[in-house]
Amino acid sequence: MDAQPGGFVYAVAGRDSGKCFIILSVKDGFAYIADGKGRKVGAPKKKSLKHIKLALKSDKFIAEKLETAGKVTNKEVRHAIKAFLGENE
Repeated sequence: MDAQPGGFVYAVAGRDSGKCFIILSVKDGFAYIADGKGRKVGAPKKKSLKHIKLALKSDKFIAEKLETAGKVTNKEVRHAIKAFLGENE
């Protein structure tokens, strides 16, 4: 699975290592990620694809909304991550 908008990832390098994020966009070998709290949708973290681990799952609602509307809210991102982490624990 390639890094695509709406996909869940874990940061594996940097001060945010181990945290879960959602990919908002991918461009030139970098993923722009947000978690809706520390990293807001309005100012996503630019992270090298080498420094993230794909979770092999994505949120269909977030992916569709990013594709059609081009943006999501911080609340939607937080809710999706919370649901994802609840499933995997």
